[in-house]
Amino acid sequence: MNRFREWRGQRPFVGGLLLALGGAEILVTMKAPLPVILHIGMQGLAGYLIPGVMIVCGLLIMFNPAQRLFYSIIGVLLSVGTWLTSNIGGFVIGLVLGVTGSVLAFGWLPDQEPRKKRHLLRRHRDQASPAATP
Repeated sequence: MNRFREWRGQRPFVGGLLLALGGAEILVTMKAPLPVILHIGMQGLAGYLIPGVMIVCGLLIMFNPAQRLFYSIIGVLLSVGTWLTSNIGGFVIGLVLGVTGSVLAFGWLPDQEPRKKRHLLRRHRDQASPAATP
């Protein structure tokens, strides 16, 4: 379990996962029964190709974090593009997952020190400064 935690900490794992889940959700809603479909869109190749590329971008963000900026920009553009091509972006759920995952991957910083908990910082600050008593 520690190996997975270390591997996950070295890449924008959550962003890639959310982008891939958004693409998968859009693909699932493409096969929804006809009364559920709100907007048919391009039922041809684009309706299946765009969510498929979203899944691939999400996986590439997780497994090739050096190119995360390019994949996240492509992912956010594709996520917004699903509004027109597939059931209003997978009933908006897939669109929101895709955009959120892309933004998280874009904003991830590779060599950032882990954040300290607030209560540890407060305790350290209280110990460093003497208590002022009147």
